[in-house]
Amino acid sequence: MLPVPRRVALISVHTSPLAQPGTGDAGGLNVYVWQTAIRLARRGVQVEIFTRATSSADAPVVDAAPGVLVRHVVAGPFEGLDKTDLPAQLCAFTAGVLRAEAMNDPGYYDLIHSHYWLSGQVGWLARDRWSVPLVHTAHTLAAVKNASLAKGDTAEPRLREIGEQQVVDEADRLVANTETEAAELVSMYGADPDRIDVVYPGADLDCYTTGSMPKARAELGLDPGEQVVTFVGRIQPLKAPDVLLAAAAPLIHRSRQPDSGVRPLRVLIVGGPSGTGLERPGALIEQAAQLGISDAVTFLPPQPSDRLADVYRASDLFAMPSYSESFGMVAIEAQACGTPVIAARVGGLEVAVADGHSGLLVDGHEIDTWTSALESLLWQPDRLAELAASARGHAEQFSWEHTVDALLVSYGRAMSSLESSKHAVLKEHLGSKGALGMADGIGQRMRRSWLRRRTRVGA
Repeated sequence: MLPVPRRVALISVHTSPLAQPGTGDAGGLNVYVWQTAIRLARRGVQVEIFTRATSSADAPVVDAAPGVLVRHVVAGPFEGLDKTDLPAQLCAFTAGVLRAEAMNDPGYYDLIHSHYWLSGQVGWLARDRWSVPLVHTAHTLAAVKNASLAKGDTAEPRLREIGEQQVVDEADRLVANTETEAAELVSMYGADPDRIDVVYPGADLDCYTTGSMPKARAELGLDPGEQVVTFVGRIQPLKAPDVLLAAAAPLIHRSRQPDSGVRPLRVLIVGGPSGTGLERPGALIEQAAQLGISDAVTFLPPQPSDRLADVYRASDLFAMPSYSESFGMVAIEAQACGTPVIAARVGGLEVAVADGHSGLLVDGHEIDTWTSALESLLWQPDRLAELAASARGHAEQFSWEHTVDALLVSYGRAMSSLESSKHAVLKEHLGSKGALGMADGIGQRMRRSWLRRRTRVGA
């Protein structure tokens, strides 16, 4: 039987699980960390989340949920930093993490799970200091994003690619969101396939449920007589909301014609600017005006989960035209609410959307192709209804409980492998009284770190 950790340190340097997803750097990673943390705690695993403090009002420690602590680590100025600035603050952040552990007895944490490459850099050092296993989830990979950049978008820096490679080489186990991501880790980063665990993310199936479309539209102030196609996410070129607007524009114009025979079409955009999208926060508004569809586009800021469920229920179709997605959790959330999804055939969306069953996958990002794909669903109500009827059933395969089940297996493998390595090193190097005598002078914590280093180099 695999061991189960008593206490896990989750590291999420650049974004807090307490932040509102959909703006700034907050997104699916936040949801993943929070949802897995609270469910690990319900299984009896104590969880402490380390994230960077971004406000002087952040309490050093927040008792966020039963069994879940969030530690805000001061590293650099509270405001004005984005992900590209954070590598310079990793030393300060790591110091804060190590100090928190040093306040407790040795062996306080059983395992580290780092999220995103910045956190992996911190976890790598803490792993060697504490002599515990490091499990790492990349969430996104620079090499993958750079291979499929949106037009005019900025490539991920070489610094990130190097940092990711270091973490891939050092982590005891790698958690990939899909089989596609696992293959990318092997082909692009030379990862050992035997150290990779594929763990699908999930959705809160108790929050995201089917419900009344008219009621949801009334809550949001949307016309019950229109068709609504919705985008939810950070407003940046990677997510391609501009592709959706450009593709929907011809359909909007045609639906306005008196003899069109179809319901008027509205595009609903929910989210805030992020990443390179911060350079032109009003770009989508300008695009809608240029396309002559401003009156058929509604913009909403990021929404809390209960309100977001109404957004999904109010929609006839949910759109994800992203250039790259490691998974696409919002696609699962939409389907859980009974809304079919049209998405780009990229990365994890091939898993998140059951092509032809709960939605439609589109090859490429050509505007005409997307216009035709939207038309094939929005103007064929029977086909759209069939997809909607299957959407919830597909989403139910992706619960956070299933995610945590698989994470605990990955954690157990990491812990078991480390213990086996330690026993081998002890047998080889501490088998004689002389060796034990020399080791007696080393403190317990330093001995564990020494054994850890010796194990890593295969001594």
